Amino acid sequence: MDQAVGLDVSCEPPWLQVDLGAPHRCLGWAVHRPGRVVARHVVWLQVDEAELAPGVDPAALLGARLAARGLARAVGLMTARRVSAWEAGRAVVGDVGVDTVLTLGLSNAVHVAGEAGPQPWRPGTINLLARLSVPLTDAALVEAVSIAAEARTAALLETAGPAGGTLTGTGTDCIVIAVPPGPGRPYAGLHTATGQALGRAVYDTTRRAALAWQAQR
Repeated sequence: MDQAVGLDVSCEPPWLQVDLGAPHRCLGWAVHRPGRVVARHVVWLQVDEAELAPGVDPAALLGARLAARGLARAVGLMTARRVSAWEAGRAVVGDVGVDTVLTLGLSNAVHVAGEAGPQPWRPGTINLLARLSVPLTDAALVEAVSIAAEARTAALLETAGPAGGTLTGTGTDCIVIAVPPGPGRPYAGLHTATGQALGRAVYDTTRRAALAWQAQR
C-alpha cells in the first residue's frame, strides 16, 4: 500500500481511521452520517458476514460501535474487506491536491446495466474517501462525487470481474468527498484542475487496489 500524503491514517483492525486534520465539509452516502455533514474523521469498520445476518441494521451496528470509541461524529463506512489492505494515493494538478484512501473488495461486483431485480448478496464493497485541498460549493461537491464515481468505474472496466466479465462497481459502494470550509470553487469538472486531480487520484488508487484484489484471488 502507499502512504497517504497529507492524511493521518491509522489501521488497528477491525478499524481504519483517517484524521482529516480539521473539520471538513463532507458529501457522500456513508453508512453512518451520510449526506452533507461536517466531520474531522472518516472511519472504516471491518465486519464479517455473521455480524450482518438478516435482521441486523448496519447503520445501528456501526453507530453504536463508533459511539463506544468516542467517534459518533465521524463519517462511518463498513466493509468485509481486510482493512489492513487499504490503499492510498495522491494527485496534484495546478494548485489542487487530492488524497485518497480506499478499501476494495469485488465479491459483490455488478455491472450497472446488468440484469434487473434482486441479486444474491455477498460481502464485498468499495469504500472511497477523497480529500481535496480546496473548498467547493455544494454544486461542485455534487460534481466531484460524479467525477470520483466515473474515475472508479473507468479503473474497474480495465480489470476482470470475479467471473471474468467487466464490472462497474459493487452493489454496496460508498464514496465520500471531503473539502475544507470556506468560499468554494463553483466547478469540479474534468476541464478544471480540481476534476483532473480528483479523477487521476481516484483512478490510480482504484486500479491499483483492484489489481491487488485480483492477484490475491
